[in-house]
Amino acid sequence: MLGLVEFNIAFFMQIANTLILFIALKHLLFKPVTEFMDKRTQGIESAIEEAELKNKESDRLKAEYEEKMKEIKKERNQIVAEATRKAEFRSEEILTAADQEAKNILEKARVEIAREKQKMMNELKGEISTLALLAAGKVIEKDLNPQMHQQMIQQFIDKAGEQKWQN
Repeated sequence: MLGLVEFNIAFFMQIANTLILFIALKHLLFKPVTEFMDKRTQGIESAIEEAELKNKESDRLKAEYEEKMKEIKKERNQIVAEATRKAEFRSEEILTAADQEAKNILEKARVEIAREKQKMMNELKGEISTLALLAAGKVIEKDLNPQMHQQMIQQFIDKAGEQKWQN
């Protein structure tokens, strides 16, 4: 006996059993657990890589989106500016047309007033001449026939038309 451990067959059997148990556990338990852990590690690493790729892709898409939004805002501003310019131009056209229409209406009104004035003057001349002839007929106390009456009216109108009528 050399101490606490005796080197006999039981000692060597325990060492052999421990080695067999270690080898069996290594193949049956450690190897599958190690493979499982390696697969799990690889899965996590691939998930992280995939997440990084997706983050990069989302950053790229976000940048594209922001660029498109800038372009859309720029285009919107151009459209609004163009619409404003067209509206101002159209407004000027409408105001010019309305101004011209008002001038045309005033001119037509002036022409109509002048025409009505001339018509009234002619009617007034006719009435004055009729009154004058009636008064003259009374003065000379003779009865005029219609032909003579018409001739005298025409002469009076011709003479009255040569002079200016005042309002």
